[in-house]
Amino acid sequence: MHLSDFDYDLPAELIAQHPAAERTASRLLHLDAKTGAMHDGRFTDILELLGANDLLVVNDTRVIKARLRGRKDSGGEVEVLVERVLDAHRVLAQVRASKTPRAGRKLVLGRGVEAEVVARHDEFFELRFGDGVLDVLAREGEVPLPPYITHAARAEDEARYQTVYARAPGAVAAPTAGLHFDAPLLGRLKAKGVGIASLTLHVGAGTFQPVRVEDVSQHVMHSEWYDIPQATVDAIAATRKKNGRVVAVGTTALRALEAAAAIGEEGIVAGTAETRIFIVPGFHFRVADRLVTNFHLPRSTLLMLVSAFAGRDNIRRAYEHAVAHRYRFFSYGDAMLIDR
Repeated sequence: MHLSDFDYDLPAELIAQHPAAERTASRLLHLDAKTGAMHDGRFTDILELLGANDLLVVNDTRVIKARLRGRKDSGGEVEVLVERVLDAHRVLAQVRASKTPRAGRKLVLGRGVEAEVVARHDEFFELRFGDGVLDVLAREGEVPLPPYITHAARAEDEARYQTVYARAPGAVAAPTAGLHFDAPLLGRLKAKGVGIASLTLHVGAGTFQPVRVEDVSQHVMHSEWYDIPQATVDAIAATRKKNGRVVAVGTTALRALEAAAAIGEEGIVAGTAETRIFIVPGFHFRVADRLVTNFHLPRSTLLMLVSAFAGRDNIRRAYEHAVAHRYRFFSYGDAMLIDR
């Protein structure tokens, strides 16, 4: 497969710069991958599209305010984007500066917070803070909006670039399929009998890294940490017994589920692990039957994933339809429900 197989033309004005007025006010394109049938609707239609025995699996990661600005101790400006919190005082981060900071140098970030450059690990820097990392980020950081959103982060983004069920801090990008759910909609789904289970996958900044090779098989995925509770494994097993469908809310939930299923010979393995799973057409799905997802960037690993789930031709037609019907794209955009 070639990278150019996953390209499409997208008018810039269809890239959503702000969320819809209400979380559930986005549009929903329902795609049945078996028949190729598509239907335009509203996100609230998901209440009718999910069955009483279905199970939603959501990613409850919480976006941290991962972007910090400041200066090197030599005086040059610096921007830090935390990739991963390693422990209470250390992070892996991308550091943008006119000259690469060396180990031992100090960065002065926000309103005077010091961080020491410990080491460089490929494209990332290990930084050590004197104060607790999560406290520093909450106090001095900015919401790490994706590069295609052109405005600086503001109060609206602190609320809306976060799911209503976000619990475990650690992500530097939101699991955006979940942004469409609000508490009343989740309540109505539960009342109907739809199950809701959670897992945690801390989305890294690598999710925005471009694929730089034309031969897709040569691409190396970034590593991400996930945790799947035994209760979620049990809920999936119970759903299967009732002939219900497992509905992954977002590509991150799907990647965690399929990574955990690939470990064990007899099903999903509960617990924590790292994954570099790379899902492309031809992949054998073991867990997810349906996928709630946003529209993804051209030539991206996420577009490859949905092409694997629905078929390349189906996704090509669906994206052409979405462009023609003026759907909103990417993190703050509209959604799809795909039946595998």
